[in-house]
Amino acid sequence: MGEDYLKDLNEDIIFRTPGMRFYLPELEEARRRGSVVTSEMEVFFAFCPCKLYAVTGSDGKTTTTTLISEMLKAAGKTVHLGGNIGRPLLPEIESIHETDVAVAELSSFQLISMRQGPDVAVVTNVSPNHLDIHKDMQEYIDAKKNVLLHQSAFSRTVLNADNEVTAGFAPDVRGDLWWFSREQKPQRGAYLDENGDLYVQGEKLMNRREIRLPGLINVENLLAAACAVWGDVPADVIREVARTFAGVEHRAEYVRTLDGVSYYNDSIASSPTRTLRGTLSFYDEKIIMISGGYDKHIPYDELGPAICEKVRVQILMGATADKIEAAIKNAPGYQPGAPEIIRVANMEEAVEAARKAARPGEIVSLSPASASFDLYKDFEARGRHFKDVVNRLA
Repeated sequence: MGEDYLKDLNEDIIFRTPGMRFYLPELEEARRRGSVVTSEMEVFFAFCPCKLYAVTGSDGKTTTTTLISEMLKAAGKTVHLGGNIGRPLLPEIESIHETDVAVAELSSFQLISMRQGPDVAVVTNVSPNHLDIHKDMQEYIDAKKNVLLHQSAFSRTVLNADNEVTAGFAPDVRGDLWWFSREQKPQRGAYLDENGDLYVQGEKLMNRREIRLPGLINVENLLAAACAVWGDVPADVIREVARTFAGVEHRAEYVRTLDGVSYYNDSIASSPTRTLRGTLSFYDEKIIMISGGYDKHIPYDELGPAICEKVRVQILMGATADKIEAAIKNAPGYQPGAPEIIRVANMEEAVEAARKAARPGEIVSLSPASASFDLYKDFEARGRHFKDVVNRLA
C-alpha cells in the first residue's frame, strides 16, 4: 500500500486495527473531517445480543478468559469466545442468539476507544506493558479502566484487590463490585485463605492443591473466573473445570522430557511481570531459563532478584538481552556465576545451550519476559518454534 496509504482518509467509517495507534495524526485528521473511527470490537459490543463477559489485564487474561469460557460451556451454555485471544467475534454476530454468552479477551489497544461496557468486566491486574505503543503508563492504565467505565448499574465488575492499580479503579465502578484476593478476605468476592482453601461468597470452593494449573498466578486466575460466573455456573461445575483444565498453549505448556530433563513453553511471558508471576513462581527448584526478545521500553529491575533466586542458568537472546543481564548483575546478592549467563543468537542455539547445561531432573523453560517482534511474528510463532526445536532433539 506504500508509506502514505493513510493520507487523505475521507471514508465515512474507518475501522482501526488493534495494532494501530489510536492517536495517529492521520486518524485524528479523519476525525476532524467527520469520519467515524471505530473497530471490530466496538461494533461487536454495540450489536452483541447476548450476555457479554470481558477480561483484560497485564497478566493472566487469556487463562482467565478461557477458564470463564470452559466453565460456561460445562454449565451447558453456548459460548462465543474471541477478541484478543485470536478470534474475531464480529463475523459471528448473525449466529449469536440472545440465550448464548460471549466471552472476550480485550487488550489495551482494543479498549482505548471503547464506549460501551460488558455485562461482566474482569481486570486481572495492571503493571507496565506496551509502553512502546502507549504515550505513557497513564494512557495504558486509562485504556484498561475503559472496560468498566461504560458499564451500567446492572453490571458486575471483578477487580484484583491485591494490585494497587486495579484497586484504584473501585470508585469508578457503576454496578456490582466483586473482589478477588490472595492477601485479603473481601466480603463480596473470592479469596485464598492461609490454609490454601479458596472461598467464593463465603462458600468453600476447593483447596489450591486440587487445581490442575500450577502456580499462584493460576489461583488468582481461578478466583477471578469464579467471581465472573458465580450465579451463572454451579460451584460443582467450577470445581470440576479447575480440577481438569490443563491450560492454554504457550502458558507453562509441557513439551517433553528428554534424558531426564523436562522442557516447558511459556512463550506468552512477554513482559517481566509475566515471567515473575508465571515461570518463576511455578517451580521450587532452580531452573534453566531462556529469555529475551523485543524491547517494549518497560523496566526489568524487579526481574533480577527473582532470577538470582530461581534460575541456575540464564540463556539470553534478542534485543532485551542486555537489559535482563544488567538487571541480574545489579540485583542485591548477585554473585558471579549465580546464575550462569549464556548469550546466544537464536532459538536453536538457546535450546542447544540449555541441553548441554541441564542435569537429569532439571527443568528448562522458555520464558522470554519480552515481546517477540524482533525475531518472530508473535509469541505463538516463537512458542511453536521452541517446541519444534525441542521435539527435534535426539
